[in-house]
Amino acid sequence: MDFVAPDFLSGLLAIILLDLVLAGDNAIVIAMAASRLPKELQKKAIFWGTFGAIAIRFVLTAVVVYLLKLPGLMLVGGLLLLPIAWKLLNHGDDQGPDIKSGNTFWAALRTIIVADALMGLDNVLAIAGASKGHLLLVILGLLISVPLVVWGSTMILKLIDRYPIIMYIGAAAIAITAGRMITHDHLLSSWFEAHAWMKYGVDALAVIGICGGGWLVHRRREQARLANH
Repeated sequence: MDFVAPDFLSGLLAIILLDLVLAGDNAIVIAMAASRLPKELQKKAIFWGTFGAIAIRFVLTAVVVYLLKLPGLMLVGGLLLLPIAWKLLNHGDDQGPDIKSGNTFWAALRTIIVADALMGLDNVLAIAGASKGHLLLVILGLLISVPLVVWGSTMILKLIDRYPIIMYIGAAAIAITAGRMITHDHLLSSWFEAHAWMKYGVDALAVIGICGGGWLVHRRREQARLANH
């Protein structure tokens, strides 16, 4: 695979973007899990917890990449990504899992790895779809983005708060990935190849539905909030 080819670079950038916008909560969980440890152990727990999280996420993503090659599963994966993109725009008030900070190094390490695995399923599916079956892209994307999320979580969250459009860009990237997965599924690919323009139609419909609908919901909530005050 050509490292400077447009497809490779665009795929790598897509994976990094998806990880950054999807994994903010994971970084907070990691910080919470290590919060009760002595200062000298906190960095150690975060480092090894991140290492374990990367290893598990890579294995899960490799399995999903393989499974998505089976007929019909790419279609299912694309459909599952759409509600993930919708949830990314903070619709709903569902709480994350109850994460308890560990009192010992091993307890914190176990919490970090397990919590990241449970909360990272959306990341795994999105990355597997964006990788187009290339495990090298998965490896590079995880190696670059996961440490950025863990050690730069505060900055990332501040940027997202200051520039909400980042979340819309991330949601659009997931929506496009979902559209590509749907149109490239073995069960549908021949039809979409015969009607090539429909591929772009599915991408556009997904982006408009997720981002446009998300903006409308956010606007209505803001209007309702102001009316109540």
